[in-house]
Amino acid sequence: MATRAETVAPILDAIPGATARKMFGEYAVYLDGRVVALICDDMLFLKDLPEARVLLDGAETGAPYPGAKPHLIADPWLDEPEVLAAAARALAAVLPLPKPKPKRKPR
Repeated sequence: MATRAETVAPILDAIPGATARKMFGEYAVYLDGRVVALICDDMLFLKDLPEARVLLDGAETGAPYPGAKPHLIADPWLDEPEVLAAAARALAAVLPLPKPKPKRKPR
């Protein structure tokens, strides 16, 4: 089931500075150029790292899509945007920037 566009706006409002890109009917949430979360099946999943787990105490884990690593289910923290934003910022601070894509050879 694809994520509805109206699900994305409140999540981006809760995480200042975040942007989302649509990918395969779902969304990747970027902060400072790093993917910190996924929105799949209308649910928010943050990367499961100790920096986020400390702030989202008691968060359940789940796979955003079949075959994915477990992520923290962050939907309960949509009502606490300060905590959610702090967790996203903590993840952005420790995640590496994506590797640059190689330049294409001219045809």
